[in-house]
Amino acid sequence: MKIYKIIISCFLLVVSNSCRLDDVPTDSISPTNAFRNVDDLKLGLMGAYAALGNDIVTTATIVGDEVRMPEENTVSNNSLYRWIYDSGSGSVTSQFYSLYQVIDRANRVLENIDLVQTEPSEVALKEQYRGELLALRGYAHFELLRNYASAFSSDALGVPYMKRSEVGSPARESFSSNMENIQADLNIAKQLIPSSFNDNTRITRIAISAILARVSLYNKQWDDAANYATEVIDKMSLASRAAFPLIWKDQSNDEVVWKLARVTGDSELGATFFRQVGEIALYVPSFKWLDAVDQTNDVRFAAYVEHNPGRHQADNRKSEYLINKYVGGNSSQPGLTDVKLFRIGEMYLIRAEAYAESNNIPAGTNDLNTLRRARISGYSNQNFSDKAALISAIYSERFIELAFEGQRFFDLKRRNMDIERWDEDLINSVDKKTLTSNDAHYNFPIPADEMAVNKNMDQNPHYDNK
Repeated sequence: MKIYKIIISCFLLVVSNSCRLDDVPTDSISPTNAFRNVDDLKLGLMGAYAALGNDIVTTATIVGDEVRMPEENTVSNNSLYRWIYDSGSGSVTSQFYSLYQVIDRANRVLENIDLVQTEPSEVALKEQYRGELLALRGYAHFELLRNYASAFSSDALGVPYMKRSEVGSPARESFSSNMENIQADLNIAKQLIPSSFNDNTRITRIAISAILARVSLYNKQWDDAANYATEVIDKMSLASRAAFPLIWKDQSNDEVVWKLARVTGDSELGATFFRQVGEIALYVPSFKWLDAVDQTNDVRFAAYVEHNPGRHQADNRKSEYLINKYVGGNSSQPGLTDVKLFRIGEMYLIRAEAYAESNNIPAGTNDLNTLRRARISGYSNQNFSDKAALISAIYSERFIELAFEGQRFFDLKRRNMDIERWDEDLINSVDKKTLTSNDAHYNFPIPADEMAVNKNMDQNPHYDNK
């Protein structure tokens, strides 16, 4: 996104929005004056992309069981990791604002796109931009739903689905209503974006298939999940074991369906886990995760983790294991790396789970074995006797494959499972080991500011409704 940063920083006066859903912007230009041609539409589109932040990956990672906070981390806000956040904690409420900002920016362009006159040669491009904007709107609402739904069930409280940029006090819709709107936006978008468009730093047609595969999985639409995942798998291949580590150094696009580009000056995803100044590890792989992965034969171990025993030997407060999945490929700015949102590896796991849920055990087993053969040297195919055994294996594989990508917490929530940390992964003996579905912190709270000004907003269970 950085290539457009200087222009967008000025242009976003048009598509700016304030933090709350009821705030009136006071420093905006009339959109009808701002969107005069197709180039203006592109700037508005880039502004919507630019609002997608690193917290899409980091927030859910820290709250799960795949990382631990080492003793050396004495500088980071740890309320997220320790499950002591509330509706005033920015660590869990920031995405509410940033994702609605994506949506508002997209809506402002969509509301004016038909007013822009185009040459015949520009019509297809204009429709592509419309498709990307609708896809961004659908995706951002899905991320809001993952983070702030009261549960992942049809009648649970979802989020307000904003189809226009408007001031008001919107009420929360149901999970199922959100899903219908998300899928509607994505399906329309899929028809508008040409198959020839292949920039994986933006939403392509195949990226929409990947998004729909994940959405369908959460919505328990097993056939749709399998079909959408197949569309992606048929277009792209799993990386070789030699190429796989290069993905995380931004030296290869193998397997990457959609990523957020990050260049010098952008926020560093890797800084969430390791602070270069002082060489302080903020979050490191949990012992639970380290025990799950084959550290000798699995290419993911060295691609995701640096093992440096010397750190611990020099200071027993320091971890000998570091997350290096997000170090990136710029030695002068370690931690700066593209944010990989969708990869082929996930598609195999989505399809495997969908097949398992449909009682197609052989097909689900084949997908799981295919992924493992690609990742683990000397791997021998496994067989599973029943659906429960296969799903358990798929979840174990998701724990390894999608580590530190913000998926594990939501995976456990999809099945209403507890988040269980090992004793070795706790900060101290008084910290909670288990987060159950009956705990308030099992769901992120609606921000206090939103609750204070929106009379129609309901809070998530077990938080004060104010």
